[in-house]
Amino acid sequence: MTRLQDMPVKRKMTLVILLTCSAVLLLACGVLAAYQMFDFQRTMVRNMTVLADVFAKNSRAAIQFQDAGSAQETLLALQTEPAVEGACLYDAEDGVFADYIRAGSTVQLPSAPGMDGHRFENGRLVLLRPVISANGKRIGTIYLQTDLRGVHERLVVFGVIAAIVLLGSLLVAFAISSRLQRPISQPILALAETARRVAEQKDFTVRVPAQGKNEIGTLTDAFNQMLGGIEQRDNALRGQIAERQHAEKKVQAQLARLELLNQITRSIGDRLDLSGIFQTALKNLEEHLPVDFGMVCLYDASENILSVSSIGAQSRALAPGLEMQEQTLISIDQNGLSRCVNGQLVYEPDVEQVEFPFPQRLARGGLRALVLAPMLVESQVFGVVVAARKSAESFSSGECEFLRQLSEHIALAAHQSQLYTALQKAYDELRQSQQTVLQQERLRALGQMASGIAHDINNAISPVGIYAEALLEDEPNLSARARDYLTTIQRAIGDVAQTVSRMGEFYRQRREQLVLTPVQLNSLIPQVIDLTRARWNDMPQQRGIMINMKTDLAKDPPAIMGVESEIREALINLVFNAVDAMPEGGTLTLRTKIEERDTDGNGASKRVCIQVADTGFGMSEETRKRCLEPFFTTKGERGSGLGLAMVYGIAQRHSANLEIESAPGKGTTIGLSFPVPSGVLTEPGISSTSYVVPSRLRILVVDDDPLLIKSLRDCLEGDGHIVTTANGGQAGIDAFRSAREQGETFSVVITDLGMPYVDGRRVSRSIKEMSAATPIILLTGWGQRIVADRDIPSSVDRVLSKPPRLRDLREALAHLCQNTKADKTNAT
Repeated sequence: MTRLQDMPVKRKMTLVILLTCSAVLLLACGVLAAYQMFDFQRTMVRNMTVLADVFAKNSRAAIQFQDAGSAQETLLALQTEPAVEGACLYDAEDGVFADYIRAGSTVQLPSAPGMDGHRFENGRLVLLRPVISANGKRIGTIYLQTDLRGVHERLVVFGVIAAIVLLGSLLVAFAISSRLQRPISQPILALAETARRVAEQKDFTVRVPAQGKNEIGTLTDAFNQMLGGIEQRDNALRGQIAERQHAEKKVQAQLARLELLNQITRSIGDRLDLSGIFQTALKNLEEHLPVDFGMVCLYDASENILSVSSIGAQSRALAPGLEMQEQTLISIDQNGLSRCVNGQLVYEPDVEQVEFPFPQRLARGGLRALVLAPMLVESQVFGVVVAARKSAESFSSGECEFLRQLSEHIALAAHQSQLYTALQKAYDELRQSQQTVLQQERLRALGQMASGIAHDINNAISPVGIYAEALLEDEPNLSARARDYLTTIQRAIGDVAQTVSRMGEFYRQRREQLVLTPVQLNSLIPQVIDLTRARWNDMPQQRGIMINMKTDLAKDPPAIMGVESEIREALINLVFNAVDAMPEGGTLTLRTKIEERDTDGNGASKRVCIQVADTGFGMSEETRKRCLEPFFTTKGERGSGLGLAMVYGIAQRHSANLEIESAPGKGTTIGLSFPVPSGVLTEPGISSTSYVVPSRLRILVVDDDPLLIKSLRDCLEGDGHIVTTANGGQAGIDAFRSAREQGETFSVVITDLGMPYVDGRRVSRSIKEMSAATPIILLTGWGQRIVADRDIPSSVDRVLSKPPRLRDLREALAHLCQNTKADKTNAT
């Protein structure tokens, strides 16, 4: 750029013309080259597409009849196409059927085709087209790969032509510009020569010859007039040189202070902490103003006192003699400090003449001149900048103004730092709140989904639970093996019901108090092994994989207080996760042990720990930190991300610790550590309240699930009752009305809640309108939810949950029928 500025005008104009022409020509050539490149590539793609379609058509018979030799001969015809480096014919299963590689080529053909279409990669054109049979079915794919030598050769030819055209155009432009620029450059050169003489010889009497009435002539006349004016003022200005030099020194000093102010402002602008801002400002003051002692104090308006916040690095040597340290408190006197905290800049030329404590403390340390600059934000003083020198009257007015401006900048930076800290805190709190709300929304969505399917799940498992309980009660001749199987089925059905019930708790408030009973962890281990046997034994063996199940049980561990079904569910989830972590097989260990631990420094306490350990691939540290988050999973589509989240929830409800030990390649051990309650644990007793179910009750059962209707009917009829069933809500209402018209009554009505068109609420309400004394039992998969939400319809006398237990159903029948008899007796 400097060489261009120093170049003569004549050459400069010629250069401008040549550069302009060159730029235009280069732009035109570039656009044309881009178009040629695009057109050639498009033509090449079109030609290769036609070629690929031809070979696809010629090869479809070979693929259909699995004639690889014929397909290979067809591809050898590509030898006439020198641009084709390689080709491959794939069958319908994406396997290589035939291929062709140009002699001397190092091309690597893919083992499987990709997406249909074309793409340019690594200097080659890759094209994939389908092979379609006569009936329109895709039976394979043809792959062509060609080099781009033709494109490169065309670009080389085009570049040579463009260079020749550019060179010829520049020669023509140079010849024309040499003649046209003279009328412009000559007057300018004359003006420049005159200016040079004036500058070198200081001769203001010379003048530039007139150049006409154009713009250059006007410039020449103005230049001559300027020379005349300069000549007139030259003598007058000579006497003012000394004064100007003095003024320039002041300006230079002011500029230096402004530069220092800018430097300090930039330095403190990069800091976000108060200590860093103050130290940066003090360091620049000590080195560049300079000052002998500098510090920043913060003002407490409520206590009317200053506290030392920061002392400059070079000033620390004087601080002990001044009895000044960080956090030192300074009382506000009635002179300088009081005026400063009221917003005024205070300058004491000689502190030895000031009798107040703070100036005298500085004087004893050898300091004489003092400046106190208030730090104001929104007209409020929150601190003071203190600057002192050993020489009296050593601060100029400009330096005092500089300190005042600096204090404002420090105050602004400090205020921004405080705002940033507050904003960061608010942002962190907002982000935490957003994460909490998002988590709640996700859990609420899951809970609503779970609530929607709970009815269907409970309906599906209700017949199994009813028949299993009935068989256990009514079939005394069952073998021990059959009875054990039925007990396992009954336990599994109970766990499923508990799981469905808890799924709704992802968005609803949990019951305030769990019903805890003594649980022997050792007795849960065989149950968990039996319930999960299909996952760790049968299913892996189908794939030729062996998972070795081991147990390591502590001897007679004490019982803990908990909900047995929930702990069993947690262990089942952990076993499933362990099996998924060993896709190639391994060892799965269930272990119990007794530990003595120090809890919060309150002495050792006994805890019972149950662990599930695997020898799988383990977890990374990041995965271990996030594994308890709902919906977080490393299993892809196979995982829901809820297993460990539910285990963690169960642990929290039981005041248990969830402990995870894992490392990549070293397996995972997850344990639940339960506190051992003090005192003697007793099993909850059976309610002593006796009940007798009246025989031969006329019962109306209303539901839309045929299997559930049949199971209820079989069990109730087995108890000696007369059962009438209705498939759906409207059918139930019609059956009850028809019986009343015939003079018959039902002792009790059992109805489902969720039924199409007419639900259980309308059924109970309609029956109560016809017979207010008829007891109604609402049997629904949403039973626990309705009770917990206190949403029991007023027309319903009792709510039972699905799957129903025969004991609960019999107790409800006994209670309702006894109350009905008592009401009739009282009415009589």
